[in-house]
Amino acid sequence: MVFSSERLLFTPATPEAAAIPTIFAFPNQYSVGITSLGYQVVWASLASRRDLQVSRLFTDCQEQLPAQPELLGYSISWELDYVNILNLLELLAIPVRTTERQQQHPLVFGGGPVLTANPEPFADFFDLILLGDGENLLGDFIEAYKEVRNADRTTQLRHLAQVPGIYIPSLYQVSYRDLTGGIQSIEPVDEEIPPQVQKQTYRGNTLSASTVVTEKAAWENIYMVEVVRSCPEMCRFCLASYLTLPFRTPSVTDSLIPAIERGLQVTNRLGLLGASVTQHPEFELLLDYLCQPKYEHVRLNIASVRTNTVTPKLAATLAQRQTRSLTIAVESGSERLRQIINKKLNNEEIIQAAVNAKAGGLKSLKLYGMVGVPGEEMSDVEQTAAMMQAIKKAAPGLRLTLGCSTFVPKAHTPFQWFGVNQQAQKRLKYLQKQLRSRGIDFRPESYNWSVIQALIARGDRRLSQLLELTRYYGDSVGSFRRAFKQLQGKLPELDFYVHQDWSTEQVLPWNHLLGPLPQETLLKHLT
Repeated sequence: MVFSSERLLFTPATPEAAAIPTIFAFPNQYSVGITSLGYQVVWASLASRRDLQVSRLFTDCQEQLPAQPELLGYSISWELDYVNILNLLELLAIPVRTTERQQQHPLVFGGGPVLTANPEPFADFFDLILLGDGENLLGDFIEAYKEVRNADRTTQLRHLAQVPGIYIPSLYQVSYRDLTGGIQSIEPVDEEIPPQVQKQTYRGNTLSASTVVTEKAAWENIYMVEVVRSCPEMCRFCLASYLTLPFRTPSVTDSLIPAIERGLQVTNRLGLLGASVTQHPEFELLLDYLCQPKYEHVRLNIASVRTNTVTPKLAATLAQRQTRSLTIAVESGSERLRQIINKKLNNEEIIQAAVNAKAGGLKSLKLYGMVGVPGEEMSDVEQTAAMMQAIKKAAPGLRLTLGCSTFVPKAHTPFQWFGVNQQAQKRLKYLQKQLRSRGIDFRPESYNWSVIQALIARGDRRLSQLLELTRYYGDSVGSFRRAFKQLQGKLPELDFYVHQDWSTEQVLPWNHLLGPLPQETLLKHLT
């Protein structure tokens, strides 16, 4: 049994007699779910409460589930996991749509980056959605639920709608210009319901760390520590930066080192997480700490580092700690395009990072790029190929990989108004031809997956009927096109959601859900 392999770094509470029966699900396999730091931390928060009786549920295994759960929660990290959300609801004999649920059914809630960014395509499946950081929001939710635990479902939802950060989709009415047009308005059902819901931001000095270590995780026996939250760079397409603002950095001595020491008591594999780990203001101090001889046995992984922070010392430390590769995000080889994106880097810094990585003893360097960024010309893509060749020449023997995705517009970022560039697939093929013939490993992310991602990222509530259909057709673009054809006349075309540039005047599906920055500020960041 997978659960018997777990080493817990917290003490679960013994539930009291009247504890609320709760299921906390991850809509994927156990090995994937237990590797999600967000899932681990929320599960530990819930399991540490005496007023809850918590059971975990994955697609391939489960703990003993309550016969009559009152709460069913999902942590969602990946858009296409919606299929498993619906499958697990059916497994539990819970109606997929909120409108069909009765008093005996649990309240179905969800959280995580996918739902915080834009929950609207999933709005008809969730009774409530937690927008933002769970540190304070989870407790507020449970306490508010306890106040109306014995009330009818409608009363419960109306009460929960008053809690900052809790979004009850059924209490907001969306009207459309016509069946296949844009949104006319999004209004609460009456004046007692807040017209807008604000994402909740945790501002404490302690970030997340693993609550469980197991050999059954996708990253075997890894202990993860969140070193930074958000990113100070604010690239205009980047959800990881804009949705999670402000940039937060816990104290190395008071927070990070104690957390790391806890984890290293049960494993020798350490992962430092964050969108830009090396931009922690005390990162050198953390590096010096990990350089101590007593940690020679530790295998160290760093999620992603800012290119101009790759020093020979950083590379040497990683090499000594059994890391062979480093990952940097460069987006493009074009200086002009990086300026449009707000990526504050020049090619000399990128080449120097490769030289430093090799000098420090690393064997390979992985770069992340992107095609189809607003404003991109074919000449920009050619410059990416030229830059990769220049890196290869400057650091011979260093194995180079370019992972490349297609630009996907994300809610709450300045580029949310732009569509997916239809030339992107051609540009990925160009890079593949140019780089592979020169011995550079090129790993493109599927263009078709980017289309589906954009559809869900920019979708409104009308997509729920589409998601229900495609579940039976499969998760290919062909399946989505087939579903659009079947629903013709009931919602806009695929192109409206995916490829069209939207007017900055139009009502966005998430207009009533407030991110860290208001629309006016995002518009200013566009220029």
